[in-house]
Amino acid sequence: MIDYKLLEALALVIEEGGFEKAAHKLHITQSAVSQRVKMIEESAGQILVTRTLPPMATEAGLKLLAHYRKVKLLEEDLIPDISRGSAFFPTTLAIGVNADSLATWFLEAVATIAGEHNLILDVHVDDQEQTQKLLQNGQVCGCISTHPKQLQGCRIEQLGTVEYGLYCTPLFSQKWFQEGFGLESIRLAPTIRFNRQDNLNKSFFHRLFRTEPTPLPTFYIPSSEKFVECILRSLCYGVIPAQQSKPLCWSGLLIDLAPACKIEVDLYYHCWNLKSKTIEIFTGEFIAKARQLLLL
Repeated sequence: MIDYKLLEALALVIEEGGFEKAAHKLHITQSAVSQRVKMIEESAGQILVTRTLPPMATEAGLKLLAHYRKVKLLEEDLIPDISRGSAFFPTTLAIGVNADSLATWFLEAVATIAGEHNLILDVHVDDQEQTQKLLQNGQVCGCISTHPKQLQGCRIEQLGTVEYGLYCTPLFSQKWFQEGFGLESIRLAPTIRFNRQDNLNKSFFHRLFRTEPTPLPTFYIPSSEKFVECILRSLCYGVIPAQQSKPLCWSGLLIDLAPACKIEVDLYYHCWNLKSKTIEIFTGEFIAKARQLLLL
């Protein structure tokens, strides 16, 4: 049998980023948290969390955490049913979201849902090709992803399509692309990526030039808002979704470097296939709203 008091301590060490922070959350001493984690590790017969800064769950630890979060969600579903109208704590949903969605349409899609159903969202941000790993690891109960294949134990729904293009400011174009936007110029002109897993630039280069130019001077800015700001400050050129680029092009702040070349990225929502009222309500309403905003 799993002792959920011990499992809660393990989960908080990971979620809060340390034993001391977990102790503060549980209103117990740090040594008590360490003892609880040690006890569940002894019960499991293996290390469940690394003693690093911050602590990281091992593969076995991730499996236990996924189980704990599912059980916790089912328990939170039960509270309103037995509370008979009395006040109850909101339910927390951990959702994996790509940065572009967070910067454009995601908050509009979830604002009404969260308010009406007393939900707290714990948003984990990563590249749209990487968010599925958060779901596989049990760190989130749902995620926005570009992967079209259904994960075991999960359901999948298509949300819509996001169009991307290559943009820069007129000033940047005058400085770097006087001879045109070609292989020679982009080997010198700085570009920008969200992180090293962001492959949209590569997709554009392969479509335009059938190759990936090297060297490629690159800014790495893991924030969609600051990502666009870097481009607007004429520091670099980069890939921007249409929802952000269109008003900036209309106002003359940006120009389209490759008007005939656009990349359409299909987005999907993956979530646990769990018989949870909260997940069912959130998923149904979120998918409907997302499809409206993405014009599926």
